[in-house]
Amino acid sequence: MRLSELSEKSGVKTATIKYYLREGLLRPGHRVSATQAEYDESHLRRLRLVRALIQVGRLPVATAREVLSHVDDESLGRTIRLGAALWSLPHGPDPDEEAPETAAAREEVERLLDRLGWATSQELGSLSPAHRALVSSVATLIRLGYPCDVEYLAEQARLMHQVAVQDLDMMETYPTEAEQVETAVASAVLYEPLLMSLRRMAQEEESARRYGI
Repeated sequence: MRLSELSEKSGVKTATIKYYLREGLLRPGHRVSATQAEYDESHLRRLRLVRALIQVGRLPVATAREVLSHVDDESLGRTIRLGAALWSLPHGPDPDEEAPETAAAREEVERLLDRLGWATSQELGSLSPAHRALVSSVATLIRLGYPCDVEYLAEQARLMHQVAVQDLDMMETYPTEAEQVETAVASAVLYEPLLMSLRRMAQEEESARRYGI
């Protein structure tokens, strides 16, 4: 397809597509003449991902480019490739190492990972942005006096593991590894707000069931 058709199918203006091309967010099309190029379904798919990262995730162009560089790195195994891309996405704040609650939070997180048997998360430890953000969140709960014991956190984590299973099941319905990684990254941006909304709606429903309107 030509640039105009790619624009029509994707809903992205041609000027914006050209900008993405200049910024390295979209690989060049197949050159058919000095002034024209052909694009295919992989360009259309990549445009959807770029829109998810920049328009929904509000990522700066430089961050989006870093995420996409990992998505495209075929030298990596699928787990590392996906992990590197996800690590490049924004996460919560790192723990405050000077706060007295941080050490207690880190111990609580380690007990949680032991309980769950999440060996990969333990091996990665503070290298993982998600691990650091979890420690920071638990430290905040401790500081403000909210419940965060291992049993409660473990139940929450098991529910999230079920979500992760569904995520990867959906990812594996795509035929190529590139499509699978792209889908997983897009899902991280697009479905996390959806999960938050569903949780809050579920709380509303459960409250009405227990206590009435």
